[in-house]
Order: sequence, then C-alpha cells, then structure tokens
Amino acid sequence: METQILLSHFSPEDGYQIEESRFDYPTLQVPATLLEATLFTLRDSLNFAQLIDIVGIDYSHYNGHQGQRFAVTYHLLSLQDNCRLRLRAYCADDDFPVLPTATTVWRAASWFEREVFDLFGIIFTGHEDLRRILTDYGFVGYPFRKDFPLSGHVEMRYDPEQKRVIYQPVSIPVREVTPRIVREESYGKE
Repeated sequence: METQILLSHFSPEDGYQIEESRFDYPTLQVPATLLEATLFTLRDSLNFAQLIDIVGIDYSHYNGHQGQRFAVTYHLLSLQDNCRLRLRAYCADDDFPVLPTATTVWRAASWFEREVFDLFGIIFTGHEDLRRILTDYGFVGYPFRKDFPLSGHVEMRYDPEQKRVIYQPVSIPVREVTPRIVREESYGKE
C-alpha cells in the first residue's frame, strides 16, 4: 500500500503516524481514541477485508517506543489490492491497559483479543466474551508481561492423599544460569 493513499485518509495532524519498512509492509500508528473508526475506514474504504492477526506487545524494557508500555498490533490483508498493512495502537494507561474491541469490524478478532487479554492483561471494551483462553481459570497474572517471573507464582500437582489437584507456591529453587565449562586439568598452568 502506498503511503500517499494512507495519508489521504489518515492525517498526521490527527495523531496518525506512518512508518515505512524496506522489507515488508508499512505500519500505521493510530491513537487509541480513533482505533475503531480507523478499522472501519480500512475495511470499508481501503478494502482491508481480512484480519490476519492481533498481537499484544509489552515495551517495558525497550527504549525506542512511545513512552507507553502496552501496544496492540493488527495485521490486515487486502485481497482486492494484494497488499498488507500493520496497524499499531498504544494503550493510554500502563496500569490498566484498555483498547476498544475490533469484533464490531471483524468477528475473527474475538479469539485474538481473548488471547491478548489472557497473556498480556489488555482489556478490550465492548468484547462480548473476554475471558482466559490459554491459561487455567485460576491462573494469577499475565505470563507474557516482561515483569512476570519465569517460574510463575503458583504450581499445581496431584495430591494422592487428597485425591485431587492442588495449587501451591512455586517450589523451584533459584538456579544460577551460568554455563558450566569443562576444561582439562592442566588448562592455564604452564
């Protein structure tokens, strides 16, 4: 998709930014308040009839982002024009990340938004069935956030005495992850 076509519909004065890539398709950065209207315009006026994927991103340890921690990226396809577009919207609040749902535009967004909610904790307002989809119902936290511990918070195991699965605090000992190097006994001795 050519940048001029995008600029004719989405003005930088309204907060839109277009990032060109040498290797693949462009990225249109959208203010969160204009996300739903932008999605409708892309579908109805620019022929992006197919939603390929929705991906959550945690920028907490990345210095090159816009200052907000969470973003959601939408990958769109126009079969009619044979082109792709990446759309990115940042969540305004890092403590309670919220974006409007894309299910009003594409029904396929439902599954992707549930996945982003489950793994990143991003809320999609207007979603009809926003609940966990990959983790257990009693799961605490959001495992794809950068501040989530690698070992998690709780573990589950089968208790033969109680004859049921129980949850307990993680009992994994902290390990040093330095690789072990095996050398000859005479290494470094002359």
